[in-house]
Amino acid sequence: MRIGLKEVAAEAGVSRSTASRALSGSPLISAETRAAVEQAAARLNYQPNRLAGALRSKQSHLVGLVLNNLINASFHTIAEVVQRRAADEGYQVMLGITDADPAREKEFLRTLAAHGVDGLIVIGTGKNGATTNALLAEGTGVVNVIRRPADSAAPSVLAADREGAHAATSHLLDLGHERIGFIGGELTADSGRERFAGYEQALRERGLAVDESLVERGPFAPGFGTEAITRLLRRAPRMTALFAANHEAVFGILPTLASTGVSVPGDLSLVCHEDISWLRYWSPAITVVDNGAAELGELAMNLLLQQMKHGDGGRDGAQEARNGRAYRVGAQLVIRDSTAPPATRRDG
Repeated sequence: MRIGLKEVAAEAGVSRSTASRALSGSPLISAETRAAVEQAAARLNYQPNRLAGALRSKQSHLVGLVLNNLINASFHTIAEVVQRRAADEGYQVMLGITDADPAREKEFLRTLAAHGVDGLIVIGTGKNGATTNALLAEGTGVVNVIRRPADSAAPSVLAADREGAHAATSHLLDLGHERIGFIGGELTADSGRERFAGYEQALRERGLAVDESLVERGPFAPGFGTEAITRLLRRAPRMTALFAANHEAVFGILPTLASTGVSVPGDLSLVCHEDISWLRYWSPAITVVDNGAAELGELAMNLLLQQMKHGDGGRDGAQEARNGRAYRVGAQLVIRDSTAPPATRRDG
């Protein structure tokens, strides 16, 4: 038999309404009564009916987190921040991994809507702006992270990808490299487009044009990284540096460089975009563009909580937090041991 509030009230010797107030933390209930009710609930192993509570309060205390994959280290960091901040505020997190499939992403968004989530953080494909707009219109808080759908009315928290890529490429140019390879994401993605723009800008500022034979673009996947670096090494033997701007591809690039005997930085200087804890322990330690993943997660949760805390689960306002604006978190170049002047300059 399911233990309900009625049984808890009887066990504690109070009315049902008093038991309800005591368990919800009402200041109208004395500490002595609250303790008696909590002890009775514990003895009976009482589990509150969250669905019934959600129907009464119009709040589910659920937050949805939608991710393209669990390969990306930044996504891991953001998920940890979201989980911690949500728990601190009394929310449970529902996680969905979509494998960057727009149809799967849309289905999970519908599932979250059916569960009445109070808010959503979406690190997604950028293809379901209409769906999240509908949720936003119904009062669900929504924040996009990393990628900003063109048609989304929700705020977006983005990394300074162009600036980070510009800093990485400028660093390699300052060391004397001119034949700098680029492995990036597809141009349909914010990061793919903006990181290539930063790479191109840095080259043009030094009077260099982009050499398409040094460029590889593709999906955010380790397998693409393996294929891309293999093609570049075969096609551009005079390449002296590489900017790995596709984070997931790095998981294919680094093992391939090691297995083919390419010395870093002796044969090839390397900068990777987005930090991973173990990159500092790679041999040699890898120079990275730190995109501030923890700060991205913190800012996203700040914006989401603003929406959810304004009125009926966010349903009565928080218009200032639902403005469709893009908020940027700055990038930082972290120089380690994987970059050095090209061999010809060192020999000279």
